[in-house]
Amino acid sequence: MGLGLTTLGRILDDLGSTFLDIVASPGGVEVEVATVQIYDPLDDPGVPPGAILLGVGVEGSDRICELLSALGPAGAAGLVVKSPVAVDEAVRAKVLETGVVLLGLTRAASWAQVAALLRSMLAEGDVGVPGDPAETGDDLFTLANAVCELLDAPITIEDRSSRVLAFSGRQDEADQARVETVLGRKVPEKYQRMQEEHGIYRELYQNREPIFFDLGNGMLPRTAIAVRAGDEILGSMWATVPGPLPEHRRRAFADAAKIVALHLLRQRAGADAQRRLRADLLSTVLEGGRDAADAAARLGIATERVCVLAAGLDESAFQDVAGREGERQRFCDALALHVGAIHPHAAAALVGGIAYAVLPLHAQGSDAEQRAVKVAESFLTRTGRRFPAAIGVGRLVSTLAEVGRSRADAARALRVLRARGVSGAAASYAEVYFESLLLQLGDLVAAEEQPPAGPYQKLVAYDAEHGTDLVGTLKAYLDCLGNVHAAAKAVQVHQNTFRYRLRRLASISGLDLDDPDARLAVALQVRLYS
Repeated sequence: MGLGLTTLGRILDDLGSTFLDIVASPGGVEVEVATVQIYDPLDDPGVPPGAILLGVGVEGSDRICELLSALGPAGAAGLVVKSPVAVDEAVRAKVLETGVVLLGLTRAASWAQVAALLRSMLAEGDVGVPGDPAETGDDLFTLANAVCELLDAPITIEDRSSRVLAFSGRQDEADQARVETVLGRKVPEKYQRMQEEHGIYRELYQNREPIFFDLGNGMLPRTAIAVRAGDEILGSMWATVPGPLPEHRRRAFADAAKIVALHLLRQRAGADAQRRLRADLLSTVLEGGRDAADAAARLGIATERVCVLAAGLDESAFQDVAGREGERQRFCDALALHVGAIHPHAAAALVGGIAYAVLPLHAQGSDAEQRAVKVAESFLTRTGRRFPAAIGVGRLVSTLAEVGRSRADAARALRVLRARGVSGAAASYAEVYFESLLLQLGDLVAAEEQPPAGPYQKLVAYDAEHGTDLVGTLKAYLDCLGNVHAAAKAVQVHQNTFRYRLRRLASISGLDLDDPDARLAVALQVRLYS
């Protein structure tokens, strides 16, 4: 359409905060971005207006201030440096003075991939917001123009977040608010706030008929209608009008909203189908079967030297199934963006409620796994407030046939983290190997319905009958590696009392605490059953 501008604010909206976020800003971020350049200290530091400069190797407050000073007069949009960014009062003052936004890039990200990602956004002329022409096709724009002819008024179609999905011609007949909305492809915050204060959105979403309002303050009157699929609000349609619509045009507007709903449902169904396809393909890769190579080729992911990440969202805060599923998908989308920024042949998809990612790595052995853990930790740090989660990291494998092992490792490590009840943590399978073995042993015991046996069973039965806690005494003794003084202190009894209880439990159960095999057997039962 030629009217869309790629602004820094829209780029950040699209990317979220998974690997690029604002460190210091002069106030607004709605500055147009024209190009991306990589910093080279041997080159002339001059950049064209609207440039984002990728500060490769730039560290320290003084160096950042020097670059900001050079970028300000040129009208640059932003400076990106690797996190953690040295921000002090001098840096903040320089940002305000130059008007250049300072951005932080996660250390796990590749400069080459960030440059490619940003350049692809600029090449598209948009930032890939939901509903841009590349996603919805021309149908929605054609429909907007048709409604424009029916109502004799310029039209916009928006989603629930007030992003512009499509617009008609004749926008030059509208007011400044509409012009800013179309150019930015989103209703500016000040106009959203004004409409919220007057209850426009509340009235819009409570009604099934068009509503008319005139807020003044330089804004022309509007007629708007919610776009619905049953009781679900998909978005809204807005017409800039001189006054209330005649009844026949009100009816035409309402009928057009039903057609828009069908378009939006079709768009969403297409996106859901694409996600299901990616999930099916990635699941095939993770199985490592004979079809894995073909699935990997269709996904465009690496086929050797990869680690699998298993990311599980803490879903305890989500009451309804729909909300839980939506958050899972948004969480997976954020993970896909994060790993995709680090390596072009990475991929992520939601499989069985877990977000799995296949991450190619160049490091060797344990170094590769630690690198993958750092990537996971970086993602959790940046998304923890929105998505409390834990991530398990599988072993590094060198062929597709072994990817299934890495996936199993990652899933087991995630299970251990969940069993600990922690979020915001990542761990490799090697780090939680023994805990994972105990969980697997517990599964076997449960599957075979095996009750406690031997000395441990006798102690459990005795405690249940007599109200004693000889099992607790035994556990303290084992936890303290046979140190009676420490064990007695742990259960808050005198050492002589503790020794008496040990003799008592040995007599009742027949347990020989001097036998290492007997100690191991009873220790495992204590861990599995208590």
